[in-house]
Amino acid sequence: MSESRSAERPSALLLAAGADREGESRGLGISTIAFKVSTPTPSDPFLLENTFLAKGGPARHLHDDQDEWFSVLEGEFQFEVGAERFRLQPGDSLLAPRQVPHVWAFEGSARGRILVAFFPAGKMEAFFREVSKANAMPPQDPGVWRAYGMERLRPPLPVE
Repeated sequence: MSESRSAERPSALLLAAGADREGESRGLGISTIAFKVSTPTPSDPFLLENTFLAKGGPARHLHDDQDEWFSVLEGEFQFEVGAERFRLQPGDSLLAPRQVPHVWAFEGSARGRILVAFFPAGKMEAFFREVSKANAMPPQDPGVWRAYGMERLRPPLPVE
């Protein structure tokens, strides 16, 4: 690796659980997100850690151009990808391919954490920067979702 390349990008980046790469606090109402791998290049991946403090999750949606990969770190989650249903526990992972409707919800009693990766990043980092400003789940307005390359399809999964 050339000196100029190593000056541009560190060789390693250590982030503790729940820590945001930029040291920011980002809320989504029932959960918080921490950017783990962010990039100015939309063709690279974008990873975040989503920590749930209450039951629930986002609206059913699909991504025009991103595959979305989930890895459960803590707690129990219910997922639907297309017509298939899954119950994931720590150590489990799941891929929701682009253009396939999907939804998930934390259903545990304590807290839940998932690692979420978008391949490629596209506009996902910008979406989370925008919606976390309100410290609430993303708005139900389909136009907001469309502006970031997604389609909001139906409400979140009901969780008892």
